[in-house]
Amino acid sequence: MSPAEFDKLVEKAMRVVPLSFRRRLKNVVFIVEPEPPSPNLLGLYHGRPLPHRSVSDSFTLPDQITIYQGPHERLARDRRHLQRLLEETVWHEVAHYFGMDEARVRRAERRRRRG
Repeated sequence: MSPAEFDKLVEKAMRVVPLSFRRRLKNVVFIVEPEPPSPNLLGLYHGRPLPHRSVSDSFTLPDQITIYQGPHERLARDRRHLQRLLEETVWHEVAHYFGMDEARVRRAERRRRRG
């Protein structure tokens, strides 16, 4: 799949995040990279989680959420499955932005799948 096509799928996956949360995503950029720095990584949040910020913080560079194309494509059985994987990864990384650690994110993912 071309990088441009994959970018569009990531944009579509971002729409799954409720608007109330998307509106609170401030000073964060989404980046698509072909491959991760380590195996088995689908996405990565790099930054200072929202609960740890202060109004007294000076200017900071944007936080980054990176989505890795290669691992998603290798895991996906078809295009529909790829879209679902991207939606899950975007949710996962956005949860880190909002201050959830890995254990809390995993618990929330299990609840979301059941609901």
